This record gives sequence, C-alpha cells and structure tokens, in this order.
Amino acid sequence: MLLLPMLSLASVPSLVATRSRQFQPRRNRYAPRRAVRCAAAASGTDEFTAKSGYLFELSAAEADSLAEYRISKIAAIYSRKPLLVARRLVQTGIAFGKWFGLRYVDALLDRSEAMFQVRAAELRKILVELGPAYIKIAQAISSRADLIPPSYLDELSLLQDRISPFSSEVAFSMIEQELGLSLVELFSEISPEPVAAASLGQVYQARLRKTGQVVAVKVQRPGIQAAISLDILILRFMAGLIRRAGKLNTDLQAIVDEWASSLFREMDYNNEASNGIKFRNLYGSIPDVVVPLMYMEYTTRKVLVMEWIEGEKLSEVKDLYLIEVGVYCSFNQLLECGFYHADPHPGNLLRTYDGKLAYLDFGMTGEFKQELRDGFIKACLHLVNRDFDALAKDFVTLGLLPPTADKEAVTKALTGIFQNAVAKGVRNISFGDLLGNLGTTMYKFKFRIPSYFSLVIRSLAVLEGIAISFNPEYKVLGSTYPWIARKVLTDSSPQLKSSLETLLYKDGVFRIDRLESLLTESLRAKTEKAIVKQTEGTDSRMVMKEILSFTLTEKGEFVREIIVQEFAKGLDALGLATLETAAARVPFSAFFYSPLMTEEDIINLRTFQRLMLLLLGGKRKEESNTGSRQAIPDKNQILYMEELSLVLNQVESVQDILPVLSIILELPPESQQQLLQVPANLVRQLISRAAARTIKRVFL
Repeated sequence: MLLLPMLSLASVPSLVATRSRQFQPRRNRYAPRRAVRCAAAASGTDEFTAKSGYLFELSAAEADSLAEYRISKIAAIYSRKPLLVARRLVQTGIAFGKWFGLRYVDALLDRSEAMFQVRAAELRKILVELGPAYIKIAQAISSRADLIPPSYLDELSLLQDRISPFSSEVAFSMIEQELGLSLVELFSEISPEPVAAASLGQVYQARLRKTGQVVAVKVQRPGIQAAISLDILILRFMAGLIRRAGKLNTDLQAIVDEWASSLFREMDYNNEASNGIKFRNLYGSIPDVVVPLMYMEYTTRKVLVMEWIEGEKLSEVKDLYLIEVGVYCSFNQLLECGFYHADPHPGNLLRTYDGKLAYLDFGMTGEFKQELRDGFIKACLHLVNRDFDALAKDFVTLGLLPPTADKEAVTKALTGIFQNAVAKGVRNISFGDLLGNLGTTMYKFKFRIPSYFSLVIRSLAVLEGIAISFNPEYKVLGSTYPWIARKVLTDSSPQLKSSLETLLYKDGVFRIDRLESLLTESLRAKTEKAIVKQTEGTDSRMVMKEILSFTLTEKGEFVREIIVQEFAKGLDALGLATLETAAARVPFSAFFYSPLMTEEDIINLRTFQRLMLLLLGGKRKEESNTGSRQAIPDKNQILYMEELSLVLNQVESVQDILPVLSIILELPPESQQQLLQVPANLVRQLISRAAARTIKRVFL
C-alpha cells in the first residue's frame, strides 16, 4: 500500500462543521426500541447492503446483546423472526442453487472451461452480496493455489481487501461518534475514500493531529453483527444435519462455534488492538518481522487506529526467504508461545519495501495449550521417524482419536497411509501427501477434528499455499521440522525430555541414527539471533562448530549427557575390544581366556564409531556402514579386529584433530568451561561401568 493523497481537513471547514453538528454522545445514540438501520442502505453504495440490508433490522437491545457469541441468545432473537430467517434461507438457496445450476448446464453443453472465468466472477459476486460470513469462508481457501483453479483463485483473492466499500459519510460519522471528537480534532489529513475494503470493515489513511504520525483508520461495516449472527445460526443448523446424515465423528457444530467465537472477537476492535499489542511484544523482535503499533486511545469496538505499514502482498512477490521467516514466526507462535495469528490470509501478510514481513489484522487469534503443543511436537517426531505406534497415541492426546480406539489397528492403518509419504524424506512431506488417503481411515476409526485444530492447521496451510503459488515444490513441514528438532533437543520440559529419551532408546539400545537425524535437521534451523538468508552450503568444519556450540550450551545439557554416556560406553567397549584382540594373539589363549565382549559391547563400539564421525563433522564411509550386520558376537576374533580398525580409522592423522582443536578455541568461554568438565564426567562413568562389570563377573 502506497502513501496516498489525503484530504486536508483544515481546508474544508464546512465538512468539519457538518461533522460537529452530527455528533451526539454515544450514550444517547439510540432510543430504547428504535430500529437500527445502516445509513449506507439509502446510499446504495455497496452490494452487501443493497442485497442483504434487511438483516440489519434489530432493536437496540437486540443489537447490543450480539456483542459476544452466544448461540442461545442468537437462537432466541431469531426464533421471534421466522420470516426473516426464511427470507435469508431463500436468498441463500436461490443464489447458490442458480450458480450450481449454471455450472451443471455448462457441463452438459461441454463449455465448462470456456465459462470458468465467468462463473468464478459470479461466485465472487454472490459471496459479496451474501456478506461477511461467506466471504470469510472463501478467504480461508483463497490462498491454496494447489486446491483452487486459477480463475477462481484470482476472483476469491479479490475478497481479501477489494470488496465494495460502504459510504465514507457513514464511516466518518461512525469515527466521530465512537471517539467522541470531530475529524478535525482527530486528524490533520484523511483520505476521502477508503484505501482498502474487507469483509468486516474498511481502512482509511490519515495523519494524527497530535503527533503527525501517518496511521491506518479501520472502521467497521454497520450491521455486520446482525448479518453474521443469522448466517452462523443457519450454518450451525446445516452442520448438524450434515453430521447426522453422514454419520460423521467430528462435531461440525463445535467447529462452527469455534470459528464463530473467533469471528465475533474479530468484530471487537478493542480485542484486535489488544491482540496486536500482545503479538508485537511476543514476535516483534524477530528479525525481519514487522508488527504495527496500536493506538489504544483512538480505539473502540468499531474503530481501530494503528501504525501505517507500506508494502506489497506477500502472495504477489516471489520471496521464499520471507516465507521462511513466516514459517519461523509461525513456529514461535504455535510451539513456543502458543499465541498465534489465526487468519493469515495473503491480504494480512505484506512484504515491506525494505524487505521485511509485516503482519496485519489481529482480530482472529488463538491459544494453543502447552499439552497440545507438546503433543503436536511429539506427533511430528513420531511421523518423521515412522514410529506409527507412538503416533496413534499422539492422536489420542491431540483429541483426534477417542481413547477407546483400537491402537494396534490404528497403527497398522497409519503405517499404510503415511509410509510412502514419509519415505520421501522430511523435506519432501506435504499436507497433501499426508491427507491423501486419510478420509476412509478417519471414518473407520472415528477420527474427529477438534475445534482448535482447524485454525492451527490453517495458519500453516496458508503459508504453504502462498509459497506453492510460485514454488510448487515448497513444503512447509520440511521448513518447520528443523525448528521442531531443535526444540526437542533443547527444551527443558519433562514431557519433551521423556519423548526424546523414548525416541533415542529402544529396549535399552541407543539409536544413533535418530540423534544424527535430529542434529542434522536442527542445524538447518536459522538462529533466532540472526536469521540468515543463505540456507545451504555448510562444510564439515561448520557442522562440527554447530554441534559443539549446541551441545556445550545450557540448553544442550540433556543431549550432552546422552552423548557423554554413549561415549563412555563406546570407550569401554573399545578398551575391551583392544584387550580381547591382544589376548587373541597369545598362543593357546583360548584355553584360559574367556571372551569379554558381549552383544551390547559390539553395538556400543559401532555407536562410538558413529559418534566419532558425527563430532568430527565427517560423512559415513561406505565401509563403515555396518548397521545391517547382525550384532551377534562372533567367536572369531576377526570381527573385533574389524570393528576396532573401523573406529581407529576415523582419525587417520593429526590433521583430522586440528580442526576440532581450532574450533574449541573459537567457542565462548562458558562453552569451553563446559568442555573442561566432560573428561572428568567420562572417567567417572568409565569407572562406574568397570566396577559394575567386575561385580557382575565375580558374583553372578
């Protein structure tokens, strides 16, 4: 949005005088039983008022009672207005029935493709005439270029901020009535016409008289609460019918209620301003993220004044870096703080002219509870690692499955559904892959979609939709998973620590491949202090430095303890293998020397080899890939010699150690102090293992 020419109020005294005369204190605005009508109805300037203005006919008491979403109150009001409800049902039915009828005729006449653009424009017009509730539904899908045909996508995208505005005369009167001051007292300049018009309101550009700050002034459409209330009542009724007719497990009415509650909160601009302040405090410090300043002293239920942000729609510029910034910000919203923007359609995401991502419109936000955040993280981990048995339990935690579901059968079904999608690798997993064959399974095992879940998934799906529009290969889960991996490795919560331990150990055996995967993925996550624009091209030295820097911090303490423990096991096994290999060379040793190495020791030795590779930043050599061999001790000592040789070959010369030593010198003093404590910890664990083994051999 560019800075537009604005009307100087000081140069139009007659306008100011007229405004002053029209202003009445808000308390005396309505008589007790006077009908509330939108003044715009007389002007006929917008299609919604012209076609659906009859919905605004509520008494003052009825209008005031719709400030909050209470379905019982809405039902009570409209139970006394059956003709109004019937008229709305007929209007809606005729509008959509005619459109679907024309689409059917197009199919019969084999002209569907030729009429695609025409029907798309007609659908947009129908939605505008029916009003905000239907526009909001269309906005929810208007960002999915992979789901919506281009003609429809172009038309529905116009619903984000290019809806027919209502009368500026009405808007200016509302500003004065809500704020209790004339326009000339509030602003030195204001645009004569709105710069953008959306489903719930329209925006003017103005300059505050007191400070000279350029601001956006958002004014609510008159009568929208009455219209939305009736439409929600109808949609809720239809949702109940669909659920009963289709025998669905998901409570569709609860989903409508969740959406309606957030929509009603969005219509309270005081709430939106508070959300904006909270969002700015939580995420405004993220590099390359901009959140406008809210002016609470100029804000009421129907008028909102905020800092003016200039930029272009994110969906109109090919900037994958800002998509990554958005993914990181969404990660913080959903999995760190739990407070998230629940309406991130393309009209609410701007690329500023200095290359930053700006968030707008905070009327619809959500809270993601801690136990659900932990459950979501665990589900992603188990999905990526193909632990479908644990994933079935996660679905119960998230409320997607009833506790009584047959876990074994669900695990088998999930394996069949997700196996191929996950086999492509975490960086290639898309929502479409995951949802492709889930429908039948959801019905069979009584899956349900919790009301909170639809808003959470939408907040991520919108970003993926924007990215797909100019990069069909983009996968939002692949971009989010590095942050999930880093959080699991660093979070101090007992639940996630327990999940990490369960993930890394199976039947007491350490699964080094999973630690490698988590560490590798976490290194793809850009740091919070500086989100860098280059995402590829890391050499082995950088890998070593990243791993050491991470494991030697306070947040990496839990992972450091695991690595030190496994390192101690490996050194112990290395000592046993060395001793046994040396003893095997003594003549007739088989008659007086019993084997020391066990199956566990061989596994520990191989794990030690992998740890050495990981910490040295090297890649696994082809000959070191011994994971496919059976870990069964062979009486032939050649096996131990092979394992020992593989370990020792990881460090072929002093040159392999020098990079590690140089990196240690570059670490912060605190990390170097932590590193100095590692040898003592290793020695303690080695002594403990040797003592335990001696006691076991002597007494057992």
